[in-house]
Amino acid sequence: MADSSDSVSIDMEALSLGGQEHLVETTYGPVCVAVCGDPDKPALITYPDVALNYMFCFQGLLFCPEASSLLLHNFCIYHISPIGHELGAPLISVDAPLLSADDLADQIVEVLNFFGLGAVMCMGVTAGAYILTLFAMKYRQRVLGLILVTPLCQAPSWSEWLCNKVMSNLLYYYGMCGVVKELLLKRYFSKEVRGNAQFPESDIVQECRRLLCERQSTNVWRFLEAINGRVDLSEGLRKLQCRTLIFIGENSAYHSEAVHMTTKLDRRYGALVEVQGSGSLVSEEQPQAMVIPMEYFLMGYGLYRPTQNVSPRSPLSPTRISPELLSPENMGLKLKPIKTRLAL
Repeated sequence: MADSSDSVSIDMEALSLGGQEHLVETTYGPVCVAVCGDPDKPALITYPDVALNYMFCFQGLLFCPEASSLLLHNFCIYHISPIGHELGAPLISVDAPLLSADDLADQIVEVLNFFGLGAVMCMGVTAGAYILTLFAMKYRQRVLGLILVTPLCQAPSWSEWLCNKVMSNLLYYYGMCGVVKELLLKRYFSKEVRGNAQFPESDIVQECRRLLCERQSTNVWRFLEAINGRVDLSEGLRKLQCRTLIFIGENSAYHSEAVHMTTKLDRRYGALVEVQGSGSLVSEEQPQAMVIPMEYFLMGYGLYRPTQNVSPRSPLSPTRISPELLSPENMGLKLKPIKTRLAL
């Protein structure tokens, strides 16, 4: 994995497994945490979306050589799985109480304390981004910064609440049936990669479909219920003092939510990057589009990618990024969407 020198050697097999897994006992139940990297380095914690785990939400990003060299050179990564979302997770007892989003945020503090961590960098996707944002608002001294992919910050709209309630009922009574899988895939991906009558599903969608079949449906139901009962965080975002980098796919169903969140953040600390042609799960669908924005974001913390690991074949080059993004001092200042596009 990563070492403390300037050179970063990446074991792709170990990376795909997420490193060493720990089962951390908390007040709210046991939670699985996969530790990847040198524990002497600063900590980056991740939190996935509903029905996913770190191996799907962040594997595409960490398999991107530029992103992995940037992140593993600077951080030890702690992948936190929602209760019952790790691979091979047992069915949660029916007697276990349902957890709220607040409970899940409080659980993160216990995880940090278990590993002896202080302030951490956070990266979350959609529901996971909401949990980490709530965590940052409740425990400001424990958060260095936020990297959020398709974040939620408002209470569910009526249409989202109804869709989630339909999924909850189907999960509870029928398990991970075809309708639930289709609704979740629509939540994650753009139409282009989901395929249609003329074009087949992309590999990442097929892999995600297989992963969903392995989920414990009632465990997913519990996380979905917590997110469907979330409260609006908009009014408290202005007081959030940590720097925040937001990614949103152009074709995400939560596009307006991410834009709304950016307008509520203190303009000195928030930046929005819109990735064209992507759905909500940018970290899997177009992970290369996250590299350069993250690199400039982390420069504000004195963190850099080792120059000898920069690939000349990177699908993104500075000429394809809005010039507004290329000035490090502007990161955290721009509120309007900054569009990126991958070369086809």
